[in-house]
Amino acid sequence: MNDAVIVCRGVCKVFSSEAEDLHILRGVDLDVLRGSSASITGPSGCGKSTLLSILGGLDRPSSGSVSVAETDLSRAGEDDLAAFRARVVGFVFQSHYLLKDFSALENVMLPAFMLLGDRREAEARALPLLEAVGLGDRLGHTPSKLSGGERQRVAIARALVNNPEIILADEPTGSLDEANASAVEDILFSVVEGRGATLLIVTHDARMAARAAYRYFLRDGVIGSP
Repeated sequence: MNDAVIVCRGVCKVFSSEAEDLHILRGVDLDVLRGSSASITGPSGCGKSTLLSILGGLDRPSSGSVSVAETDLSRAGEDDLAAFRARVVGFVFQSHYLLKDFSALENVMLPAFMLLGDRREAEARALPLLEAVGLGDRLGHTPSKLSGGERQRVAIARALVNNPEIILADEPTGSLDEANASAVEDILFSVVEGRGATLLIVTHDARMAARAAYRYFLRDGVIGSP
């Protein structure tokens, strides 16, 4: 029986300056079931990316509790958060964040090498993933030699290389044309079906959002059904 792998209760995020306090999240409650897919939509600036960063251990809530894969991110220390990011979650961002001087293979290998300290094992993990996303003939290409769709597929392979329980995708098709967006979408959802991972997508793409098993809408810092 599936259970919740992501649990948020009363999550608030406030950015403070001398001029004002900006309330981005205002008491978010969210449950995402293990092995499922879920999407979060909402207007620009509503806090979707902020929430995803909190769930991935890249940011902390101002208040409330966040448990992801039985890790209490609200209380975890920096070392625990680093281990969590390395082993539990895989990030896919709209802007790829690939290292420009590294080949596609090296970009995918890097998280595995950092975790394992073994270049041969890192390469053994990276090669079949690049084959799976259709880039077996682009292993030596740097990002500047790849199309936008190819760069995003490298980013997906990199997100998967440590076999994470959870894939967090922030506008993964936002900068792609329709054909490449469809290909990336298929790859992401196949992760849930083929690996049993949990997929949470933040997106403006209504078609992609509708494909998720569970759909949420974020507005004015509060989450609900679309």
